[in-house]
Amino acid sequence: MTRILGIDPGSRHTGFGVIDVVGRAEHYVACGRINSVDGSMAERLNLIFRRLCEVIDEHRPDEAALEETFVNRVNAASALVLGQARGVAFCALGLRGLTVAEYSASQVKQAVTGSGRADKTQIQQMVRMLLKLDVAPVSDAADALGVALTHARVRATRLATGQTFVGSWK
Repeated sequence: MTRILGIDPGSRHTGFGVIDVVGRAEHYVACGRINSVDGSMAERLNLIFRRLCEVIDEHRPDEAALEETFVNRVNAASALVLGQARGVAFCALGLRGLTVAEYSASQVKQAVTGSGRADKTQIQQMVRMLLKLDVAPVSDAADALGVALTHARVRATRLATGQTFVGSWK
């Protein structure tokens, strides 16, 4: 069994999702959203860091995966803020000694829905179906579970072809 933590970083809402992988089967463990909408940027980043450390300590994942930042010229300031949240997530994961893989949003959408252009509702519904959940998780948590599912599938393919996991799949 391998436990995977997926993270969808955000400066106001950071999603997390934990799954267990046994063979080719993927099982839901937990998910949620860290809300950091109040306070200064330093306070919000500190909250994300502390809560991610708590999630890691509670669920003891073996590996982790993060969604990459989408950068475009129109909204560079948002990308920089998002990068700070990703940096905090990397620090929490590194502090706990976890290996980290990174996946673009389109890779996650493709792996979960079959379309690299799927919207948030499609991700939520497919995550619900794939993990046999009664209700769809909130979008940030569903995205994080999608990141974990993507990692599980990439990991299985790479291991089946003899590629080892050392720090990152990239």
